[in-house]
Amino acid sequence: MYKFEVYKDKAGEFRFRFKASNGETMFGSEGYKAKASAIAAIESIKKNSPGAVIDDTTKAADA
Repeated sequence: MYKFEVYKDKAGEFRFRFKASNGETMFGSEGYKAKASAIAAIESIKKNSPGAVIDDTTKAADA
């Protein structure tokens, strides 16, 4: 089961990481002063990304 994990970093800012069902962290966020801002960012990702496309900016020769 995929999940967002909210935590506080060493600087006291709120961050979140997105974890795969195997527990691996797939990506992490920037730091937020307020926990509500981190939660709002998560909600924005959930709401606005279901149709996200892949924008591959690498050259075909890099493959």
